[in-house]
Amino acid sequence: MIGRLNHVAIAVPDLDAAVALYRDALGADVGAPRDEPEHGVRVVFISLPNTKIELLHPLGDDSPIAGFLSRNPAGGIHHICYEVADIRAAHDRLSAQGARVLGSGEPKIGAHGKPVLFLHPKDFNGTLIELEEV
Repeated sequence: MIGRLNHVAIAVPDLDAAVALYRDALGADVGAPRDEPEHGVRVVFISLPNTKIELLHPLGDDSPIAGFLSRNPAGGIHHICYEVADIRAAHDRLSAQGARVLGSGEPKIGAHGKPVLFLHPKDFNGTLIELEEV
């Protein structure tokens, strides 16, 4: 069901410093920051030959990333995103197997403009999973 790894998301307490680190120290291709108000985050995508890194910074105190950073002040890996061909079929299959879909359970439009779902980390070895339809 899952396809390729789309990205690894890293929550960061200082977006500018994280961008500089990836751009200057690692020589990465760093995109422009974008606000995603529906998800409560500012994102920057870093393109790699085989996947992407998504830097996440909170847009306000009620952002889920603000909560993550309060528990992990230095930041850290927040989630991993896998591609799926059909988000509804993935939802139905996972729900039938007892996996919990976060939020309303309905897909939202993610940072790439495509439908996404998040799966509860307690159902996936402590890892928050994002599925993105491609």
